[in-house]
Amino acid sequence: MAMPISVQKLLKERKYPFLVAFCILLISVTFLLLSNSQSPISVASDLTQPNPVRPDSDPLHDSVISSNNGSAAANSSNHSDDTGSASEFDSGRSDDGNFAVEDDDQVVGVQWELCKGSASVDYIPCLENWNAIKNLPSRRHMEHRERHCPDPPPRCLVPLPEGYQVPVPWPKSRDMVWYNNVPHPKLVEYKKDQHWVEKSGDYFIFPGGGTQFKNGVDHYIESIQETLPVIEWGKKIRVILDVGCGVASFGGALLEKSVLAMSFAPKDEHEAQIQFALERGIPATLSVIGTQKLAFADNSYDLIHCARCRVHWDADGGKPLMELNRILRPGGYFIWSATPVYRDNERDQNVWKSMLAVTESICWSVLAKTFSTSSQVGLVIYQKPVTSSCYENRKDTSPPMCEQGRRFNSSWYSPLDSCLVPLPNNSQKWPSYWPERLSDVPPSLSSEPDAEETFKADTRHWSALISEVYLEGLAINWASVRNVMDMNAHYGGFASALIKLPLWVMNIVPIHEPDTLSVIFDRGLIGLYHDWCESLNTYPRTYDLLHSSFLFGKLIKRCDVIETAAEMDRVLRPGGYLLVQDSMEMINKLIPILKSLDWSVNVHQEQFLVGKKGFWRPG
Repeated sequence: MAMPISVQKLLKERKYPFLVAFCILLISVTFLLLSNSQSPISVASDLTQPNPVRPDSDPLHDSVISSNNGSAAANSSNHSDDTGSASEFDSGRSDDGNFAVEDDDQVVGVQWELCKGSASVDYIPCLENWNAIKNLPSRRHMEHRERHCPDPPPRCLVPLPEGYQVPVPWPKSRDMVWYNNVPHPKLVEYKKDQHWVEKSGDYFIFPGGGTQFKNGVDHYIESIQETLPVIEWGKKIRVILDVGCGVASFGGALLEKSVLAMSFAPKDEHEAQIQFALERGIPATLSVIGTQKLAFADNSYDLIHCARCRVHWDADGGKPLMELNRILRPGGYFIWSATPVYRDNERDQNVWKSMLAVTESICWSVLAKTFSTSSQVGLVIYQKPVTSSCYENRKDTSPPMCEQGRRFNSSWYSPLDSCLVPLPNNSQKWPSYWPERLSDVPPSLSSEPDAEETFKADTRHWSALISEVYLEGLAINWASVRNVMDMNAHYGGFASALIKLPLWVMNIVPIHEPDTLSVIFDRGLIGLYHDWCESLNTYPRTYDLLHSSFLFGKLIKRCDVIETAAEMDRVLRPGGYLLVQDSMEMINKLIPILKSLDWSVNVHQEQFLVGKKGFWRPG
């Protein structure tokens, strides 16, 4: 048997030439290894990326154990699209250093099953936990529409509706969507006289009608501008909240005026209205004003709108209205279009008197109150104060002021306030007009000495990374992308850099990360708080692209990333993309899980993972 060479023996036998050669070889190998370890990308080096977290434990070790032998071919004839073939993701290593993960029938992953139940195609885990809902002591305040997440989170995959197709592309989707993608016809019959949505052959079409839009949504929007010219759609008013949005025709029409509306409504209060909105490519989320705060930061929205939204604003001492006051920007506007504004019957007038008492107690002023004889619809426009002086000078101090020192992310699973949130010191400063506010220093930015430069560096970083890498070298067909979610948004730099593309971004601020949601809204963007250890408040198949930058390293310390992967599969449309920037250690953990979902997977420059969801479902 050959024995290993001993350096001491070589010295003793004076075999110096051999020793010199050996040293040169060792130095050469070391140099080669060091040169290959350098980062393959240096875009925007002025910004230091967060260091990938190296977890002490690996929750995947015990979870990713069984092999997936059930991969099936994607449904073919009805599911063709022009978003790029799977060969883009199966081509092996290329000259630019990118490589695709080879197909392997023995992929290490989980054995997936379909979610069960007649309504499983629209399964929303945290809103359909029926065991928790049936045990609620009360439903008086819409508790059954709030979040009740199952523990542990589900690992099943949501089936596709029969006949599901690649969604109609934007902007055509604003006016029509495939019937089979959202096969819920009840709203057509229920609102047939109001022209919310109509069925035409294989499509649903959206004429722009609504309960309060008797002459069409465009006429309604113009009438608001005429009533109060200071509104200045798309300049002063950029981010709005549309409460009880119907099928989001109000928000959809405002997109043409550079207004970004977050439409929201509870699940199935009117059948699938939020699902319709997202299928159309209009920003929307499922939520309800019940007993808990909305998942938004204080002082966020420029304007809040309610057209017959069926919320009792004066209930419980005005708690629902105080929640709007919390999230409305100082000097912001509330537009209420409802029968108590203009009808004279006793019931409506009692509601109006109650509403008047609450709005006066929180120092809202009435700027306009109108009634249209042609549409027989009226509205009132309120304005929130810009300083706390009115609060301090009230004769009646009910509701009281909230205590100081409220924590960040305070709206996640928190009860509604019965107090007034003090206005910030800079409350008189409205953000710059759009589009300058996108890049100007946000009013809510931290006052720390280096905060402004960090913000500007973040903006430069994302601008360079997206233009030089994301849009050019990652084999993503951006023309097919409309609904985007940034799972770890930070300052919203990712969304800001994509602003010229015909898409919108839901910016998620994870509740265990620094609270930057106010900054995102100051920039004229929209977003939510969320915990990725739980399911999101959205219907299945509602996003075209999910983006994550250094999220998973911390996440796997708190929960199982397999369940997060199941949630990403639920939310993403077939043909949609997952784009992850992370360490190769984390990417290597994600690859087998995504392949077990029968996703195509590609890794670029040893830090970017691109997954593409197909039409495969288990069984």
